[in-house]
Amino acid sequence: MRTSRFRSSRWLVAAAAVVSLTALTACGSSDNTPSSSSGDSNAVIVGSANFPESETIANIYAEALRVNGFDVSTTFNVGSREAYIPALKDGSIDVIPDYTGNLLQYLDPKATATSSADVLAALPAALGSDLAISTPASAEDKDAVVVTKETADKWNLKTIADLAPHSAEVKFGAPAEFQERPVGLPGLKANYGLDIAASNFVPIGDGGGPATVKALSSGDVTAANIFTTSPAISANNFVVLEDPKNNFPAQNVVPVLRASKSSDKLTAVLDAVSAKLTTDGLIALNDQVSGESKTEPAAAAKSWIATQGLDKPVS
Repeated sequence: MRTSRFRSSRWLVAAAAVVSLTALTACGSSDNTPSSSSGDSNAVIVGSANFPESETIANIYAEALRVNGFDVSTTFNVGSREAYIPALKDGSIDVIPDYTGNLLQYLDPKATATSSADVLAALPAALGSDLAISTPASAEDKDAVVVTKETADKWNLKTIADLAPHSAEVKFGAPAEFQERPVGLPGLKANYGLDIAASNFVPIGDGGGPATVKALSSGDVTAANIFTTSPAISANNFVVLEDPKNNFPAQNVVPVLRASKSSDKLTAVLDAVSAKLTTDGLIALNDQVSGESKTEPAAAAKSWIATQGLDKPVS
């Protein structure tokens, strides 16, 4: 998530991640990315967070921009927001996919908006002068508290509140920053009374990916933060606990840009992508990349671009 991932040393980790962005550009997951594209309005550095869905969407942005004549380079797997928001501001990257609700709460921890419309209305003020967004997609990938069917049956779980009486027995797996962000453990405690002791929190740094899924399916954790577009939920017969109090706000996929890099042409291309990206489509992409076929994100993105008719310049 998209949710947070650092303990007391999180700012040191974030600073190190930002400093290391130039080194990341030499890695296999990146093209030969310049340290900044500020001097060339046609040059764009596309970044991604450190989980497969973000990298897949970032590849879609990159491919669509290339089709429309942009000189695109990439810096993938930058890290969490604590790393990539500063990277946007300092010009290490120019655009990255994000999620509206968590972006708002990161930028404004006091924000209370939860619906898609309210979150979108609150974002401009939170973005400030350094950041901008283009149009969000209808595609939504929300954080969720997920348990195995066996656990749901044993404790008769339907909502997160139903898990609260078992707090002392619950080992909770999530990115490390989930301990601190408002929508993480603090929100679950405030909204539902789910009180996870520090000793029962298991930090897993793959953003709800294979390591998190394995920990949940093997019983190493009792509940986990897994995202609603994960194909692992249906594949493992996991149960997503209902969130009637909207602890987790709306999470529409949205391109976030360095404000000084924004242009009509750039936003037109990103808007064209957003117009085609649906929740079902995102689940299908995740299944290609993280399911049995293990399609590379770049290949999945290129195929999606062609299927959606975005392999020709946007008029």
